[in-house]
Amino acid sequence: MLTLDQTLQQLMLLASEHFKVPASQLKPDDDFFKTLGINSLQTLDLLTRLESHFNVELPDYELQGVSDFRTLAERIQSRL
Repeated sequence: MLTLDQTLQQLMLLASEHFKVPASQLKPDDDFFKTLGINSLQTLDLLTRLESHFNVELPDYELQGVSDFRTLAERIQSRL
């Protein structure tokens, strides 16, 4: 099983690759909407990729208000 740090690193790497943003620019507590320059539709695309990558289902109610990588990684980690 992955540790929270491993989940966080994989999440940030996937986001970096998907949106072509250097991984070095991403920090765990960054607001991913601002850092990645994405909108809510693009976020749904990212969430679909994350669910597939981590083989988890992330219910909408668990993601409300989540806007930073660390909290998103915690939500994913709780489903592993």
